[in-house]
Parts: sequence; structure tokens; C-alpha cells
Amino acid sequence: MLPFAEKAQDLAARTERNSAWRQKDCFNLIPSESTPSLLVKMCEIADPAGRYAEHRTMKGEEVYFYQGTDFIRDVEVEAQKELAAYFGCTDVELRPVSGQMANEVVFKGLVKFLNRGRAEGQPSRRMRLVLNNDLIYGGHLSSQPMGALFNYVEEDPATGKERVVNLPVLKDNPYKPDLDRLGGLLESYRPELVVFGKSMFLYREPVRFVADIVRGWKDRPVLMFDMAHVLGLYGAFQDPFDEGADVVTGSTHKTFFGTQRGVVAGNFPKGSPLRNLWLEIKGRAFPGSTSNHHLGTLLGLLMAAYEMNAFREAFQNQVRANAKALAGALHAHGIPVEGDPADGYTETHQVIIRVKAFGPGMEIARRLETNNILTNYQALPGDATFLESSGIRLGVQEMTRFGMKEKDFDTLAGLMSDIIVRNKPAGDDVARYRKNFLTMGFTLPPAEALPLAARILASVIPEPGYAALFAENLRLAAGA
Repeated sequence: MLPFAEKAQDLAARTERNSAWRQKDCFNLIPSESTPSLLVKMCEIADPAGRYAEHRTMKGEEVYFYQGTDFIRDVEVEAQKELAAYFGCTDVELRPVSGQMANEVVFKGLVKFLNRGRAEGQPSRRMRLVLNNDLIYGGHLSSQPMGALFNYVEEDPATGKERVVNLPVLKDNPYKPDLDRLGGLLESYRPELVVFGKSMFLYREPVRFVADIVRGWKDRPVLMFDMAHVLGLYGAFQDPFDEGADVVTGSTHKTFFGTQRGVVAGNFPKGSPLRNLWLEIKGRAFPGSTSNHHLGTLLGLLMAAYEMNAFREAFQNQVRANAKALAGALHAHGIPVEGDPADGYTETHQVIIRVKAFGPGMEIARRLETNNILTNYQALPGDATFLESSGIRLGVQEMTRFGMKEKDFDTLAGLMSDIIVRNKPAGDDVARYRKNFLTMGFTLPPAEALPLAARILASVIPEPGYAALFAENLRLAAGA
């Protein structure tokens, strides 16, 4: 085996090559990813990254079980306030460390809520029926029985399958809901939970439509919106709380500027009949699902929330304009685009292309990767499985943050057409074009961010002189 020093050198070299490739040569178009800003990254490596701060509400007060946590306690409270302002809601739970965990926390909390007050000796029950989006029509895995919904919904004795009914879609545009059929399904099935939100996400969800129908029901369902993919577009794309949703979940690193974490937001003012549901959700966050909740990424999320609240309108508008521009350009360059051209093909950050005429989705995605364009192959309506995917998902959020505008996506679409339609190598051209988009926007400019990053770095490294040595090496590397 190699000695440690050689292993460290080899891993450092490989890490450097990968980071340089992804940050300087590639167009990152995966819709579920984003590069955090320098300031967010520096917060991630600060001292809280190695610490614990378990806490829970006991007798009306928040009790922490470790010392040295005053700073991170204040960070968590401030991050809750920043995100409550972002959502316009009453409650925010930040301890889930992923969007999938956030969904599971809600499912666990709802089952606990539904079993409150049951008679002594009566067995606990699951949710009787859930309405969600079908996986093949864009529904997120975490909201499926095979995902985070597993074991939280009753089975139908006749079929042995979970009692999950899918939101109906239009035959001529399966990315939009069929409202005529949806009204009838709600009345027929009377679900206890409706889960909105998708991972293949082009159009608005029918939150207000459903809320208006169920508002007068004595046993109305809880309305939950999994906004993982569109969290950074909250308000510009859709405002679920204003439309009647009870709970919003999501991951904080797709269109939102944050570190890789999850969030549960709720609108349960005092006196709400569902206020106790929020208490159960908090209990399932801790101690139900988390112990250490990754304090370095929590600190980074607060910095990201500052950024999002400062730049949200300009960012959101540019993302949605860029997505429509990319969709239109791809269509003009001969690549079939899903969605309705009358709507510009999309209302979010996502663009869906159908590449089956040029090869399997998995093969085309690999071809694009070889040419420095990173995407995500995707099963489309009509596909049998994800292994036979005929589509590719694209997202413009990361490259929008690196300064791309509408016209820039036309040039990129032309390069993609060379690769997809004509199977023409274009990796060198792609890498050269990426060099035009290396400075991140919607945050502090480098001249203001670097001194703050240096202060954090100096505090992290206890060895005398080490921070200065690091800074000098960084200066030399930048000059090279």
C-alpha cells in the first residue's frame, strides 16, 4: 500500500482535476444541483462542521444537550426567521439534512397526528389514502411508496398495494394536471394527504384548485407541496401558502442557493386546527429522524438565505427567462422539446428534451458528458422504465448564476445540437465557451467576498502561520 503522504497527494490531485473540470470546463445543466458561493462554502468548513447541537422543546423551552452551542443556536433561529420571511409562513424546521428526509419527517408527523387521542389498546393506524404525482409523469421518488412514503399509508386488502392515487394529467400535455378529473377523484377518494410537487417540473401545481374544493370538508386532507426543485423560485413561479397549502418541503441546494440540506415550512398560526401537526413534525425531526444535523451546512444555509433574500427577484426572473430561451433555442436547432410551445415549454428552471430519435437517453447523456455538458437522463411519459429513458432533464439555474443570459443559451443549444443530432465532437468548443462564465453572481462580488472568506479561513486553522501560507499558495495558484 502507498504511504499516507502519497495517498493524500494523489487524492488532492484528483480532487483538483475534478473541481477544475466541473467549475471551468463544463456547463452544469443538471436541474437538481447548484454550486454554492464562496462565502457559503467557507461557512461549511467553519468550526460548527465538527460539532453537535441536539435540542428539543421541553416544558415550552428549547433545551440543548451540548455545551458550546450558543452561536449555532442563534444561527438556527436566525435562519428560521430568514426562511420564514422568504416563504411568508409561521414555522420553519431546519434539522432535516435532505429533502427526502424532510418529506419523511412530515409523513411520520402526520401519522402521529392522526393517531392522537386513540383509545387505550387501540392499534396505531397509517394514512388511509394519499394523492400524489405518478413517478413516470414527474412525481418525486420520495413521495412514492417505494421512497419516503413507504410504510406510512394503508394497503388495499384486495390488491396488497398501498392506497395511493395519482393526480390525473391531460392527455395532450401530460405535464399539466387534468382539473376536470381531479375534482371527481377528490370527492371519490377523500385522501388524508395530497402531495404536490415533482422532480420533472414544468408547470404549476393545482394547489388553489384543490384547496377550494376541500376547504369545507370536516375531514379535509393535509395539503403538502414538495418544492425541492423550485424552492429558489418560490413566489415567482408559485406561492403555495397563499394558495392554501399547509406544509412546504424541499431541499435547499437545487434552485435555492444553499448547502445540501432539507427544510419543512408550515403555516400553522396559534389556534389553527392543525397546530398540533406542527408539534408532531418538530418531534419527528428530533428525536425522530436526526441527531447531529450537520451544523456546518446549517451555517452555510444562513449565508445562502441572506443571498436569496437579497437577490431573489432578479435571479428568479432571469432563471425563468433563460429556461424559456434554452427551450426555444433547442427546438430551433432540431431537438424535440417537451411541453407546450404556447407557454414557452416551461414555467420553471427545467427544460425536458426527447432524444429517442438520436439514441437512448442514457447514451445521449453520456455523449454530452464526454463533451463537457452535464445533464440527467429521464424517463418520459410512455417510457416503460428509467433504464429505457427517452428523455433528458436540463436546468438553467447554476449557469444563470454564473452569468448566462438568454442569448448565451442559444449558442449553447447549437453546441448541444452538434453533439446530439449530428454526433459531432464539440468538447473543446464547449470548454472554451465556458470560460466566458466563471464569475458567480447574485452574491457579493469577489473583491468584497474574498476578505470575508479569508477571515473565516484564518479562524478555522489553529496552527500559527498556516492561514498565511495557504493564502500565499492560493495567490500563486491564481496567478498561474
